[in-house]
Amino acid sequence: MIWILVGYLCGSWLAALTVCRLAGVPDPRFCGSCNPGFSNVLRLYGPRLAAATLLLDALKAVPAVLAVKLMALPIWLQGVVGLAVLLGHSYPLWHGFRGGKAVASAFGVLLVLVPSVALLSAVCWSLLAWRLRTAAAASLVSALVAPLACSWLASEYVGVVSGFSMLVLARHGLNIRRLRRGEEPNLRD
Repeated sequence: MIWILVGYLCGSWLAALTVCRLAGVPDPRFCGSCNPGFSNVLRLYGPRLAAATLLLDALKAVPAVLAVKLMALPIWLQGVVGLAVLLGHSYPLWHGFRGGKAVASAFGVLLVLVPSVALLSAVCWSLLAWRLRTAAAASLVSALVAPLACSWLASEYVGVVSGFSMLVLARHGLNIRRLRRGEEPNLRD
């Protein structure tokens, strides 16, 4: 289906690269944690560029996912298009399949499909990031919370949201190892 391809293409645009290029700063894929996402941009270049990256990475999910939701396509197909966005962000063809961790993009997908779960996950992430000062731990816990919240708030989407969460957790393998060793960088190191 064309919407799966559109989802992948939307997801494969890495906002951090555009934001950093426009700001005249080095490509975040070659600095810091080498991840083209919100937390690396925050550590490298500050909150203004990080906020732009977060907003754009979340918004890029909207066109494809909103289209399939408005067409009232089956929930599993809405989920496949959402997953295509996340896979595009994580494994973009144009960047040698080296992308981000898909947390902000997952938020954008959830915001369209199950807004209440998206907002609850965002609050969870924000509180944990503020308290623990590490994006990885906040992302991991939020990814675990999302399907649980979904079972309560929008049970028909539990399978779909669980799939998104599994991808986000899998993309954080290195972070999990660093957290165990106490080597995960803080948000503002």
